[in-house]
Amino acid sequence: MPEEKKRILKKSWREKKWFEIVAPSMFGGARVGETLALEPEQLIGRVFETTLGDLIEDFSKSHIKLYFQVSRVDGERAMTDFIGHEMARDYIRSQVRRRVGKVDSIQSVTTQDNYKMRVSAMVTTMRRVQSSKLEEIRREMRKVVEARANERTFDQFVQEMVLGKLSSDIYKAVKRYCPIHRVEVYKSKILNRPA
Repeated sequence: MPEEKKRILKKSWREKKWFEIVAPSMFGGARVGETLALEPEQLIGRVFETTLGDLIEDFSKSHIKLYFQVSRVDGERAMTDFIGHEMARDYIRSQVRRRVGKVDSIQSVTTQDNYKMRVSAMVTTMRRVQSSKLEEIRREMRKVVEARANERTFDQFVQEMVLGKLSSDIYKAVKRYCPIHRVEVYKSKILNRPA
């Protein structure tokens, strides 16, 4: 009995084919990796993780993890959609030290082409700050993120968010309240796609 199971297992392994995972067009359709499957339909819905550093070949961005989900398969190429990003936890923890202020903002935004996303941003100050100042900083962060999302398409917004343009816009808006150490958009997730 066990020999039959081994034969079946070996046979099914040999029948599997390699498929190339391709990033969305907003990331230049770069190759993310490869995976095995018996049928192309088995790939649809699978989630793959890669770093921005690997994707754009800039290792200073290796702490940013991108998540892609396979939406369709063309031949032996699995096309993906962006579903979110996240910064490495050790990188986020390295930004927060003693005697600094930290402001988090987690909000849902809608892009110009009706993609609904949850965006998490963080500001660290150079020293401790009064709670009223922290509230003003949070309010300003929310305004900037909301405005940028409403003005941009999904692809544009994701590129700005992942590559750091949104962080620099937030920095410019909040630096008048107190000395700012770092601004990061550390996490995003797609909640709803347009029908």
